Amino acid sequence: MCLCVLCAYVVRKICGKKDVLSIGGEMMTKKILDRLTYEVIGCAIEVHRTIGPGLLERIYHDCLIHEFNIRGIEFDSNMKIPINYKGINMNADLRCDFFVKKAIVVEIKSVAEILPIYEAQLLTYMKLLKSPKGILINFNSVNIFRDGQKTYVNEIFRDLAD
Repeated sequence: MCLCVLCAYVVRKICGKKDVLSIGGEMMTKKILDRLTYEVIGCAIEVHRTIGPGLLERIYHDCLIHEFNIRGIEFDSNMKIPINYKGINMNADLRCDFFVKKAIVVEIKSVAEILPIYEAQLLTYMKLLKSPKGILINFNSVNIFRDGQKTYVNEIFRDLAD
């Protein structure tokens, strides 16, 4: 039994938690997610620094795919989000831009301002994917770090070990 599986088993027994999340074989913690968030935002900053603001979202999406690949960051792109209601798979055709390491939902925009509907979209994807963290990135900003990104967490994140 690998150490990660053993740790997950012990946490479940001691804390009574049914689901212990892991990233690449290691138990997911807030620190690991924060490090991954830093890497994802770093990729967005690099794309923005290289091609600038004001382009179509699709261009940033393709460039971010390339940047994730360069840095060896595991991700799913345009992933269809499953919705199961009482045992029936619903056909809502929801797709998130990126699901990084099956832990962080990343939604990208290239808009004049972030509207509440974009935040609701991200939070919905986080809930359906049981993701503890999400990042909303707006490439139509002067500075990605200062005003072009916002990170969201939910109760799953709050329950993780530090």
